[in-house]
Amino acid sequence: MLIKTCVPASGKRVIQEYIFSLLQTCKTETNIVQIHSQIVLNGLSHKNNIITKLLSFYAAFGKIQHAHKLFIKINNPKTTVWNYMIRGYASSNTPWKSVQYYNQMVLTESEPDGFTYSFLLSACVRGGLVKEGEQVHAVVLAKGYCSDVFVNTNLINFYADRGGVDEARYVFDDMTQRSVVSWNSILAGYVRCGDFDAAMKVFDEMPLRNVVSWTTMIAGCAQNGKCVQALSFFGQMRRARVELDQVALVAALSACAELGDLKLGRWIHWYVRKRQQQPSVRLNNALMHMYASCGIIDEAYQIFIKMSRKTTVSWTVIIMAFAKQGLGKEALDVFKDMLSDGVGKSGVRPDGTTFIGVLCACSHAGFVEEGRRIFESMIHTWRISPQIEHYGCMVDLLSRAGCLDEAYGLIETMPFKPNDAIWGALLGGCRIHKNSELASRVANKLVAELDNTDQAAGYLVLLSNIYAFAERWQDVIAVRQKMIEMGVKKPPGQSWTQINGVVHNFVVGDMTHKHSSSIYETLCEITEQARLEGYKPDITEILLDVEG
Repeated sequence: MLIKTCVPASGKRVIQEYIFSLLQTCKTETNIVQIHSQIVLNGLSHKNNIITKLLSFYAAFGKIQHAHKLFIKINNPKTTVWNYMIRGYASSNTPWKSVQYYNQMVLTESEPDGFTYSFLLSACVRGGLVKEGEQVHAVVLAKGYCSDVFVNTNLINFYADRGGVDEARYVFDDMTQRSVVSWNSILAGYVRCGDFDAAMKVFDEMPLRNVVSWTTMIAGCAQNGKCVQALSFFGQMRRARVELDQVALVAALSACAELGDLKLGRWIHWYVRKRQQQPSVRLNNALMHMYASCGIIDEAYQIFIKMSRKTTVSWTVIIMAFAKQGLGKEALDVFKDMLSDGVGKSGVRPDGTTFIGVLCACSHAGFVEEGRRIFESMIHTWRISPQIEHYGCMVDLLSRAGCLDEAYGLIETMPFKPNDAIWGALLGGCRIHKNSELASRVANKLVAELDNTDQAAGYLVLLSNIYAFAERWQDVIAVRQKMIEMGVKKPPGQSWTQINGVVHNFVVGDMTHKHSSSIYETLCEITEQARLEGYKPDITEILLDVEG
Protein backbone atom coordinates (compact mmCIF):
# COMPACT_ATOMS: atom_id res chain seq x y z
CA MET A 1 0.00 0.00 0.00
CA LEU A 2 1.49 3.36 -1.05
CA ILE A 3 0.28 6.43 0.84
CA LYS A 4 -0.27 9.42 -1.42
CA THR A 5 1.26 12.73 -0.43
CA CYS A 6 -2.10 14.46 -0.54
CA VAL A 7 -5.52 13.32 0.64
CA PRO A 8 -9.02 14.15 -0.68
CA ALA A 9 -9.67 17.83 -0.01
CA SER A 10 -13.33 17.42 0.96
CA GLY A 11 -13.15 18.80 4.44
CA LYS A 12 -11.61 17.81 7.72
CA ARG A 13 -14.13 15.05 8.47
CA VAL A 14 -13.57 13.31 5.14
CA ILE A 15 -9.80 13.48 5.61
CA GLN A 16 -10.13 12.04 9.09
CA GLU A 17 -12.31 9.17 7.85
CA TYR A 18 -9.91 8.52 4.99
CA ILE A 19 -6.87 8.25 7.26
CA PHE A 20 -8.77 6.09 9.76
CA SER A 21 -9.71 3.72 6.93
CA LEU A 22 -6.02 3.50 5.99
CA LEU A 23 -5.23 2.54 9.57
CA GLN A 24 -7.88 -0.17 9.46
CA THR A 25 -6.19 -1.85 6.48
CA CYS A 26 -2.57 -1.21 7.51
CA LYS A 27 -0.35 -4.32 7.56
CA THR A 28 3.28 -3.19 7.64
CA GLU A 29 5.52 -0.98 9.72
CA THR A 30 6.38 1.09 6.63
CA ASN A 31 2.70 1.86 6.06
CA ILE A 32 2.34 2.99 9.67
CA VAL A 33 5.16 5.51 9.33
CA GLN A 34 3.59 6.88 6.13
CA ILE A 35 0.17 7.17 7.72
CA HIS A 36 1.65 8.81 10.83
CA SER A 37 3.21 11.50 8.66
CA GLN A 38 -0.21 12.19 7.07
CA ILE A 39 -1.80 12.44 10.53
CA VAL A 40 0.73 15.08 11.54
CA LEU A 41 0.47 16.99 8.23
CA ASN A 42 -3.30 17.15 8.47
CA GLY A 43 -3.38 18.25 12.11
CA LEU A 44 -5.07 15.11 13.44
CA SER A 45 -2.61 14.37 16.27
CA HIS A 46 -5.23 15.37 18.85
CA LYS A 47 -7.89 12.88 17.66
CA ASN A 48 -8.10 10.14 20.29
CA ASN A 49 -9.58 7.47 18.01
CA ILE A 50 -6.83 7.93 15.41
CA ILE A 51 -4.00 8.20 17.95
CA THR A 52 -5.27 5.15 19.82
CA LYS A 53 -5.32 3.09 16.63
CA LEU A 54 -1.87 4.33 15.66
CA LEU A 55 -0.58 3.53 19.14
CA SER A 56 -1.90 -0.03 18.92
CA PHE A 57 0.08 -0.63 15.73
CA TYR A 58 3.31 0.80 17.14
CA ALA A 59 2.94 -1.40 20.24
CA ALA A 60 2.23 -4.48 18.11
CA PHE A 61 5.25 -3.83 15.86
CA GLY A 62 7.53 -3.47 18.90
CA LYS A 63 8.00 0.29 18.51
CA ILE A 64 7.11 0.80 22.13
CA GLN A 65 8.89 4.16 22.50
CA HIS A 66 6.78 5.58 19.66
CA ALA A 67 3.69 4.17 21.35
CA HIS A 68 4.68 5.81 24.64
CA LYS A 69 4.99 9.25 22.99
CA LEU A 70 1.45 8.87 21.65
CA PHE A 71 0.13 7.50 24.95
CA ILE A 72 1.08 10.58 26.96
CA LYS A 73 -0.97 12.72 24.54
CA ILE A 74 -4.20 10.82 25.25
CA ASN A 75 -6.52 12.26 27.86
CA ASN A 76 -8.05 9.71 30.25
CA PRO A 77 -6.93 6.60 28.34
CA LYS A 78 -9.39 3.74 28.40
CA THR A 79 -8.66 0.19 29.55
CA THR A 80 -7.94 -0.87 25.97
CA VAL A 81 -5.24 1.78 25.60
CA TRP A 82 -3.59 0.79 28.89
CA ASN A 83 -3.66 -2.82 27.65
CA TYR A 84 -1.86 -1.85 24.45
CA MET A 85 0.99 -0.39 26.49
CA ILE A 86 1.14 -3.24 29.01
CA ARG A 87 1.15 -5.77 26.18
CA GLY A 88 3.77 -3.82 24.22
CA TYR A 89 6.17 -3.63 27.15
CA ALA A 90 5.54 -7.29 27.99
CA SER A 91 7.10 -8.17 24.62
CA SER A 92 9.92 -5.64 24.92
CA ASN A 93 13.36 -5.74 26.49
CA THR A 94 11.97 -3.91 29.53
CA PRO A 95 8.98 -6.08 30.54
CA TRP A 96 9.06 -4.75 34.09
CA LYS A 97 7.63 -1.49 32.72
CA SER A 98 4.35 -3.35 32.18
CA VAL A 99 4.06 -3.53 35.98
CA GLN A 100 4.71 0.22 36.22
CA TYR A 101 1.92 0.95 33.75
CA TYR A 102 -0.43 -1.38 35.62
CA ASN A 103 0.34 0.41 38.90
CA GLN A 104 -0.47 3.73 37.22
CA MET A 105 -3.63 2.29 35.67
CA VAL A 106 -5.17 1.18 38.97
CA LEU A 107 -4.88 4.78 40.21
CA THR A 108 -7.17 5.95 37.38
CA GLU A 109 -10.81 5.35 36.57
CA SER A 110 -9.89 2.62 34.07
CA GLU A 111 -10.68 -0.87 35.32
CA PRO A 112 -8.22 -3.72 34.52
CA ASP A 113 -9.79 -6.65 32.69
CA GLY A 114 -8.82 -10.21 31.82
CA PHE A 115 -6.54 -9.02 29.02
CA THR A 116 -4.74 -6.71 31.43
CA TYR A 117 -3.87 -9.56 33.78
CA SER A 118 -2.95 -11.88 30.92
CA PHE A 119 -0.51 -9.36 29.43
CA LEU A 120 0.84 -8.62 32.89
CA LEU A 121 1.55 -12.32 33.49
CA SER A 122 3.32 -12.51 30.14
CA ALA A 123 5.54 -9.64 31.29
CA CYS A 124 6.30 -11.49 34.53
CA VAL A 125 7.34 -14.58 32.55
CA ARG A 126 9.57 -12.63 30.19
CA GLY A 127 11.14 -10.57 32.97
CA GLY A 128 11.43 -13.34 35.56
CA LEU A 129 9.24 -11.32 37.92
CA VAL A 130 8.27 -14.10 40.32
CA LYS A 131 6.98 -12.02 43.22
CA GLU A 132 4.96 -9.77 40.92
CA GLY A 133 3.47 -12.78 39.12
CA GLU A 134 2.30 -14.30 42.39
CA GLN A 135 0.73 -10.96 43.34
CA VAL A 136 -1.10 -10.90 40.00
CA HIS A 137 -2.45 -14.38 40.76
CA ALA A 138 -3.79 -13.13 44.08
CA VAL A 139 -5.49 -10.18 42.38
CA VAL A 140 -6.98 -12.50 39.74
CA LEU A 141 -8.55 -14.63 42.47
CA ALA A 142 -9.81 -11.56 44.34
CA LYS A 143 -11.27 -9.96 41.21
CA GLY A 144 -13.02 -13.15 40.08
CA TYR A 145 -11.05 -13.81 36.89
CA CYS A 146 -10.25 -17.39 37.90
CA SER A 147 -12.67 -18.69 35.24
CA ASP A 148 -11.07 -16.70 32.40
CA VAL A 149 -9.39 -19.20 30.03
CA PHE A 150 -6.93 -16.61 28.73
CA VAL A 151 -5.86 -15.56 32.23
CA ASN A 152 -5.54 -19.14 33.49
CA THR A 153 -3.46 -20.16 30.48
CA ASN A 154 -1.03 -17.35 31.21
CA LEU A 155 -0.94 -18.41 34.87
CA ILE A 156 0.06 -21.90 33.73
CA ASN A 157 2.81 -20.39 31.58
CA PHE A 158 4.01 -18.27 34.50
CA TYR A 159 4.33 -21.16 36.96
CA ALA A 160 5.65 -23.66 34.42
CA ASP A 161 8.31 -21.22 33.20
CA ARG A 162 9.88 -20.93 36.66
CA GLY A 163 9.78 -24.69 37.27
CA GLY A 164 6.59 -24.70 39.33
CA VAL A 165 4.87 -27.36 37.28
CA ASP A 166 2.87 -28.55 40.32
CA GLU A 167 1.36 -25.07 40.73
CA ALA A 168 0.76 -24.92 36.99
CA ARG A 169 -1.03 -28.27 37.17
CA TYR A 170 -3.17 -27.00 40.06
CA VAL A 171 -4.34 -24.07 37.92
CA PHE A 172 -4.91 -26.39 34.96
CA ASP A 173 -6.96 -28.90 36.97
CA ASP A 174 -9.08 -26.10 38.42
CA MET A 175 -10.07 -24.78 34.98
CA THR A 176 -13.70 -25.40 34.00
CA GLN A 177 -12.88 -24.63 30.37
CA ARG A 178 -9.65 -25.33 28.53
CA SER A 179 -8.44 -24.31 25.11
CA VAL A 180 -5.83 -26.12 23.04
CA VAL A 181 -3.44 -23.35 24.16
CA SER A 182 -4.11 -24.31 27.80
CA TRP A 183 -3.28 -27.94 27.04
CA ASN A 184 -0.14 -26.91 25.17
CA SER A 185 0.96 -24.75 28.11
CA ILE A 186 0.82 -27.57 30.67
CA LEU A 187 2.37 -29.93 28.12
CA ALA A 188 5.30 -27.53 27.62
CA GLY A 189 5.63 -27.21 31.41
CA TYR A 190 6.15 -30.94 31.84
CA VAL A 191 8.55 -31.11 28.89
CA ARG A 192 10.54 -28.16 30.24
CA CYS A 193 11.04 -29.84 33.62
CA GLY A 194 11.95 -33.17 31.99
CA ASP A 195 8.91 -35.14 33.18
CA PHE A 196 8.22 -36.94 29.91
CA ASP A 197 5.92 -39.54 31.48
CA ALA A 198 3.56 -36.78 32.61
CA ALA A 199 3.98 -34.98 29.28
CA MET A 200 3.09 -38.16 27.40
CA LYS A 201 -0.01 -38.62 29.57
CA VAL A 202 -1.13 -35.04 28.86
CA PHE A 203 -0.42 -35.49 25.14
CA ASP A 204 -2.52 -38.66 25.03
CA GLU A 205 -5.39 -36.99 26.88
CA MET A 206 -5.52 -33.88 24.69
CA PRO A 207 -8.95 -33.61 23.01
CA LEU A 208 -7.37 -31.61 20.20
CA ARG A 209 -3.75 -31.29 19.07
CA ASN A 210 -2.31 -28.64 16.84
CA VAL A 211 1.11 -28.08 15.32
CA VAL A 212 2.37 -26.61 18.62
CA SER A 213 1.42 -29.79 20.50
CA TRP A 214 3.41 -32.00 18.15
CA THR A 215 6.33 -29.61 17.94
CA THR A 216 6.55 -29.36 21.74
CA MET A 217 6.99 -33.13 22.03
CA ILE A 218 9.44 -33.40 19.13
CA ALA A 219 11.61 -30.49 20.25
CA GLY A 220 11.45 -31.52 23.91
CA CYS A 221 12.60 -35.06 23.16
CA ALA A 222 15.36 -33.89 20.80
CA GLN A 223 16.70 -31.34 23.29
CA ASN A 224 16.78 -33.92 26.09
CA GLY A 225 18.64 -36.63 24.21
CA LYS A 226 15.53 -38.70 23.44
CA CYS A 227 16.19 -38.63 19.71
CA VAL A 228 14.52 -41.95 18.82
CA GLN A 229 11.32 -40.75 20.53
CA ALA A 230 11.62 -37.38 18.79
CA LEU A 231 11.66 -39.01 15.36
CA SER A 232 8.83 -41.33 16.38
CA PHE A 233 6.66 -38.28 17.18
CA PHE A 234 7.78 -36.65 13.94
CA GLY A 235 6.62 -39.72 12.02
CA GLN A 236 3.27 -39.67 13.81
CA MET A 237 2.92 -35.96 13.03
CA ARG A 238 3.46 -36.67 9.35
CA ARG A 239 0.92 -39.51 9.36
CA ALA A 240 -1.59 -37.24 11.11
CA ARG A 241 -1.14 -34.87 8.14
CA VAL A 242 -0.31 -31.94 10.39
CA GLU A 243 1.51 -29.14 8.57
CA LEU A 244 5.21 -29.38 9.43
CA ASP A 245 6.42 -26.00 10.62
CA GLN A 246 10.06 -24.93 10.71
CA VAL A 247 10.34 -25.51 14.47
CA ALA A 248 9.36 -29.17 14.05
CA LEU A 249 11.71 -29.56 11.08
CA VAL A 250 14.65 -28.06 13.00
CA ALA A 251 14.00 -30.36 15.98
CA ALA A 252 13.72 -33.42 13.73
CA LEU A 253 16.95 -32.49 11.93
CA SER A 254 18.69 -32.22 15.30
CA ALA A 255 17.57 -35.75 16.13
CA CYS A 256 18.67 -36.97 12.67
CA ALA A 257 22.10 -35.46 13.28
CA GLU A 258 22.40 -37.22 16.63
CA LEU A 259 21.29 -40.60 15.26
CA GLY A 260 22.98 -40.30 11.88
CA ASP A 261 19.62 -40.74 10.12
CA LEU A 262 20.67 -39.43 6.71
CA LYS A 263 17.62 -40.89 4.95
CA LEU A 264 15.08 -38.89 6.96
CA GLY A 265 17.37 -35.85 6.92
CA ARG A 266 17.42 -35.95 3.12
CA TRP A 267 13.62 -36.30 3.07
CA ILE A 268 13.28 -33.16 5.22
CA HIS A 269 15.61 -31.30 2.84
CA TRP A 270 13.46 -32.46 -0.10
CA TYR A 271 10.30 -31.38 1.76
CA VAL A 272 11.74 -27.90 2.35
CA ARG A 273 12.64 -27.49 -1.33
CA LYS A 274 9.27 -28.90 -2.46
CA ARG A 275 7.41 -26.23 -0.49
CA GLN A 276 9.43 -23.61 -2.41
CA GLN A 277 9.60 -21.41 0.64
CA GLN A 278 12.72 -19.62 1.71
CA PRO A 279 14.03 -21.61 4.67
CA SER A 280 14.94 -19.62 7.75
CA VAL A 281 18.57 -19.22 8.75
CA ARG A 282 17.91 -21.54 11.67
CA LEU A 283 16.54 -24.25 9.35
CA ASN A 284 19.52 -23.93 7.02
CA ASN A 285 21.83 -24.22 10.02
CA ALA A 286 20.03 -27.39 11.11
CA LEU A 287 20.32 -28.87 7.60
CA MET A 288 24.06 -28.13 7.56
CA HIS A 289 24.50 -29.70 10.98
CA MET A 290 22.58 -32.82 9.93
CA TYR A 291 24.64 -33.36 6.76
CA ALA A 292 27.90 -32.67 8.59
CA SER A 293 27.02 -35.10 11.39
CA CYS A 294 26.27 -37.76 8.78
CA GLY A 295 29.64 -37.13 7.12
CA ILE A 296 28.22 -35.46 3.98
CA ILE A 297 30.37 -32.37 4.28
CA ASP A 298 30.03 -31.31 0.61
CA GLU A 299 26.25 -31.07 0.92
CA ALA A 300 26.58 -29.06 4.12
CA TYR A 301 28.98 -26.65 2.43
CA GLN A 302 26.68 -26.22 -0.59
CA ILE A 303 23.86 -25.13 1.72
CA PHE A 304 26.26 -22.73 3.45
CA ILE A 305 27.50 -20.97 0.32
CA LYS A 306 23.93 -20.56 -1.01
CA MET A 307 22.64 -18.89 2.16
CA SER A 308 21.77 -15.26 1.46
CA ARG A 309 22.13 -14.40 5.13
CA LYS A 310 24.52 -16.02 7.58
CA THR A 311 24.68 -15.64 11.34
CA THR A 312 27.52 -16.44 13.71
CA VAL A 313 25.90 -19.85 14.21
CA SER A 314 25.98 -20.49 10.44
CA TRP A 315 29.72 -19.83 10.24
CA THR A 316 30.35 -21.84 13.40
CA VAL A 317 28.39 -24.87 12.16
CA ILE A 318 30.41 -25.17 8.95
CA ILE A 319 33.70 -24.55 10.77
CA MET A 320 32.80 -27.29 13.26
CA ALA A 321 31.78 -29.56 10.37
CA PHE A 322 35.17 -29.28 8.68
CA ALA A 323 36.99 -29.63 12.02
CA LYS A 324 35.18 -32.87 12.93
CA GLN A 325 36.03 -34.33 9.53
CA GLY A 326 39.70 -33.56 10.11
CA LEU A 327 39.71 -30.89 7.40
CA GLY A 328 41.67 -28.35 9.40
CA LYS A 329 42.81 -26.21 6.48
CA GLU A 330 39.26 -25.89 5.12
CA ALA A 331 37.97 -24.94 8.59
CA LEU A 332 40.61 -22.24 8.92
CA ASP A 333 39.87 -20.94 5.41
CA VAL A 334 36.20 -20.53 6.35
CA PHE A 335 37.22 -18.79 9.57
CA LYS A 336 39.36 -16.34 7.60
CA ASP A 337 36.41 -15.71 5.25
CA MET A 338 34.24 -15.06 8.28
CA LEU A 339 36.64 -12.44 9.60
CA SER A 340 37.05 -10.67 6.25
CA ASP A 341 33.54 -11.07 4.82
CA GLY A 342 31.26 -11.70 7.78
CA VAL A 343 32.61 -9.10 10.20
CA GLY A 344 33.33 -6.57 7.47
CA LYS A 345 29.95 -6.61 5.73
CA SER A 346 27.26 -7.98 8.01
CA GLY A 347 28.65 -7.37 11.48
CA VAL A 348 28.84 -11.08 12.30
CA ARG A 349 31.43 -11.75 14.98
CA PRO A 350 32.98 -15.04 16.12
CA ASP A 351 31.91 -16.15 19.59
CA GLY A 352 33.29 -18.62 22.09
CA THR A 353 31.79 -21.60 20.28
CA THR A 354 33.34 -20.47 16.99
CA PHE A 355 36.78 -20.50 18.60
CA ILE A 356 36.21 -24.01 19.97
CA GLY A 357 35.65 -25.19 16.39
CA VAL A 358 38.70 -23.33 15.06
CA LEU A 359 40.97 -24.62 17.83
CA CYS A 360 39.70 -28.18 17.29
CA ALA A 361 40.54 -27.80 13.60
CA CYS A 362 44.07 -26.68 14.50
CA SER A 363 44.41 -29.62 16.85
CA HIS A 364 43.34 -32.25 14.30
CA ALA A 365 45.50 -30.70 11.58
CA GLY A 366 48.54 -30.17 13.80
CA PHE A 367 48.63 -26.40 13.25
CA VAL A 368 50.39 -25.55 16.52
CA GLU A 369 51.57 -22.01 15.74
CA GLU A 370 48.22 -21.12 14.17
CA GLY A 371 46.43 -22.48 17.24
CA ARG A 372 48.59 -20.43 19.61
CA ARG A 373 47.98 -17.29 17.55
CA ILE A 374 44.20 -17.83 17.40
CA PHE A 375 44.02 -18.52 21.15
CA GLU A 376 45.82 -15.24 21.83
CA SER A 377 43.64 -13.31 19.36
CA MET A 378 40.51 -14.62 21.05
CA ILE A 379 41.67 -13.01 24.30
CA HIS A 380 43.31 -9.81 23.10
CA THR A 381 41.51 -9.01 19.82
CA TRP A 382 38.00 -10.32 20.41
CA ARG A 383 37.95 -9.87 24.19
CA ILE A 384 36.52 -13.34 24.75
CA SER A 385 37.54 -14.95 28.05
CA PRO A 386 38.63 -18.56 27.40
CA GLN A 387 36.47 -21.17 29.09
CA ILE A 388 37.59 -24.63 30.13
CA GLU A 389 36.61 -25.98 26.69
CA HIS A 390 39.07 -23.60 25.00
CA TYR A 391 41.84 -24.66 27.36
CA GLY A 392 40.92 -28.27 26.61
CA CYS A 393 41.37 -27.63 22.88
CA MET A 394 44.76 -26.03 23.47
CA VAL A 395 45.92 -28.87 25.74
CA ASP A 396 44.80 -31.35 23.09
CA LEU A 397 46.59 -29.38 20.35
CA LEU A 398 49.85 -29.15 22.30
CA SER A 399 49.66 -32.75 23.51
CA ARG A 400 49.12 -34.17 20.02
CA ALA A 401 52.07 -32.13 18.75
CA GLY A 402 54.35 -33.43 21.50
CA CYS A 403 54.56 -30.15 23.43
CA LEU A 404 53.74 -32.03 26.64
CA ASP A 405 55.57 -29.75 29.07
CA GLU A 406 53.86 -26.69 27.57
CA ALA A 407 50.48 -28.43 27.80
CA TYR A 408 51.12 -29.35 31.45
CA GLY A 409 52.19 -25.77 32.17
CA LEU A 410 49.00 -24.41 30.59
CA ILE A 411 46.92 -26.69 32.82
CA GLU A 412 48.82 -25.47 35.89
CA THR A 413 48.15 -21.79 35.06
CA MET A 414 44.55 -21.89 33.78
CA PRO A 415 41.93 -20.26 36.07
CA PHE A 416 39.80 -23.41 36.26
CA LYS A 417 40.14 -26.69 38.06
CA PRO A 418 41.09 -29.18 35.30
CA ASN A 419 38.45 -31.78 34.52
CA ASP A 420 38.90 -35.32 33.23
CA ALA A 421 38.72 -34.14 29.60
CA ILE A 422 41.72 -31.85 30.15
CA TRP A 423 43.81 -34.51 31.89
CA GLY A 424 42.61 -37.12 29.39
CA ALA A 425 43.86 -35.02 26.47
CA LEU A 426 47.29 -34.76 28.07
CA LEU A 427 47.30 -38.48 28.86
CA GLY A 428 46.47 -39.18 25.23
CA GLY A 429 49.46 -37.09 24.21
CA CYS A 430 51.64 -39.08 26.60
CA ARG A 431 50.51 -42.27 24.85
CA ILE A 432 51.28 -40.89 21.39
CA HIS A 433 54.72 -39.66 22.41
CA LYS A 434 55.44 -42.52 24.84
CA ASN A 435 56.09 -40.36 27.90
CA SER A 436 55.39 -42.83 30.70
CA GLU A 437 56.73 -40.57 33.50
CA LEU A 438 54.32 -37.72 32.82
CA ALA A 439 51.55 -40.23 32.08
CA SER A 440 51.93 -41.65 35.57
CA ARG A 441 51.54 -38.21 37.18
CA VAL A 442 48.57 -37.32 35.02
CA ALA A 443 46.78 -40.64 35.58
CA ASN A 444 47.16 -40.38 39.35
CA LYS A 445 45.58 -36.90 39.28
CA LEU A 446 42.81 -38.18 37.04
CA VAL A 447 41.84 -41.22 39.08
CA ALA A 448 42.00 -39.28 42.34
CA GLU A 449 39.46 -36.73 41.05
CA LEU A 450 37.07 -39.06 39.25
CA ASP A 451 33.93 -40.26 41.02
CA ASN A 452 32.78 -42.40 38.09
CA THR A 453 34.62 -45.73 38.23
CA ASP A 454 33.75 -46.51 34.60
CA GLN A 455 35.53 -43.33 33.51
CA ALA A 456 38.53 -44.19 35.71
CA ALA A 457 38.73 -47.64 34.10
CA GLY A 458 39.32 -46.20 30.63
CA TYR A 459 42.16 -43.97 31.79
CA LEU A 460 43.77 -46.76 33.85
CA VAL A 461 43.71 -49.06 30.84
CA LEU A 462 45.35 -46.32 28.77
CA LEU A 463 48.03 -45.91 31.45
CA SER A 464 48.66 -49.66 31.56
CA ASN A 465 49.17 -49.69 27.79
CA ILE A 466 51.66 -46.82 28.06
CA TYR A 467 53.58 -48.74 30.73
CA ALA A 468 53.48 -51.92 28.68
CA PHE A 469 54.86 -50.18 25.60
CA ALA A 470 57.69 -48.85 27.78
CA GLU A 471 58.16 -52.41 29.15
CA ARG A 472 57.51 -51.24 32.70
CA TRP A 473 55.86 -54.54 33.61
CA GLN A 474 55.80 -54.01 37.37
CA ASP A 475 53.85 -50.79 36.79
CA VAL A 476 51.46 -52.67 34.47
CA ILE A 477 50.79 -55.17 37.25
CA ALA A 478 50.36 -52.35 39.77
CA VAL A 479 47.74 -50.64 37.58
CA ARG A 480 45.94 -53.96 37.13
CA GLN A 481 45.94 -54.47 40.90
CA LYS A 482 44.60 -50.94 41.42
CA MET A 483 41.72 -51.70 39.03
CA ILE A 484 40.87 -54.84 41.00
CA GLU A 485 40.96 -52.91 44.30
CA MET A 486 38.72 -50.20 42.89
CA GLY A 487 36.36 -52.80 41.48
CA VAL A 488 36.42 -51.28 38.03
CA LYS A 489 36.37 -52.93 34.63
CA LYS A 490 36.72 -51.26 31.29
CA PRO A 491 33.25 -51.03 29.71
CA PRO A 492 33.15 -53.06 26.48
CA GLY A 493 33.34 -51.08 23.26
CA GLN A 494 30.06 -50.52 21.50
CA SER A 495 28.65 -48.84 18.43
CA TRP A 496 25.30 -48.41 16.76
CA THR A 497 23.79 -47.72 13.39
CA GLN A 498 20.32 -47.00 12.07
CA ILE A 499 18.77 -48.99 9.22
CA ASN A 500 15.26 -48.28 7.96
CA GLY A 501 14.45 -46.29 11.06
CA VAL A 502 15.57 -49.05 13.47
CA VAL A 503 18.60 -48.44 15.71
CA HIS A 504 20.92 -51.47 16.02
CA ASN A 505 23.35 -51.52 18.96
CA PHE A 506 26.54 -53.64 18.86
CA VAL A 507 28.69 -54.55 21.87
CA VAL A 508 32.06 -56.28 21.75
CA GLY A 509 31.61 -60.05 22.10
CA ASP A 510 27.80 -59.78 22.13
CA MET A 511 25.89 -62.50 20.25
CA THR A 512 22.34 -61.44 21.16
CA HIS A 513 21.55 -59.65 17.88
CA LYS A 514 19.24 -61.79 15.77
CA HIS A 515 21.57 -61.49 12.78
CA SER A 516 24.81 -61.91 14.78
CA SER A 517 25.95 -64.98 12.81
CA SER A 518 25.75 -63.26 9.43
CA ILE A 519 27.19 -60.04 10.91
CA TYR A 520 30.30 -61.79 12.22
CA GLU A 521 30.62 -63.74 9.00
CA THR A 522 30.60 -60.50 7.00
CA LEU A 523 33.07 -58.94 9.46
CA CYS A 524 35.47 -61.84 8.92
CA GLU A 525 35.20 -61.42 5.15
CA ILE A 526 35.98 -57.70 5.43
CA THR A 527 38.93 -58.40 7.75
CA GLU A 528 40.34 -61.01 5.37
CA GLN A 529 39.92 -58.70 2.39
CA ALA A 530 41.72 -55.93 4.28
CA ARG A 531 44.57 -58.34 5.12
CA LEU A 532 44.91 -59.31 1.45
CA GLU A 533 45.08 -55.61 0.56
CA GLY A 534 48.06 -55.24 2.88
CA TYR A 535 46.37 -53.87 6.01
CA LYS A 536 48.21 -54.68 9.25
CA PRO A 537 46.35 -53.97 12.49
CA ASP A 538 48.12 -52.04 15.24
CA ILE A 539 48.19 -54.46 18.17
CA THR A 540 50.83 -52.66 20.23
CA GLU A 541 48.26 -51.71 22.84
CA ILE A 542 46.56 -55.10 23.12
CA LEU A 543 48.92 -56.08 25.89
CA LEU A 544 46.71 -56.65 28.88
CA ASP A 545 43.51 -58.63 29.41
CA VAL A 546 41.63 -55.74 30.97
CA GLU A 547 38.38 -57.66 31.17
CA GLY A 548 39.89 -60.16 33.60
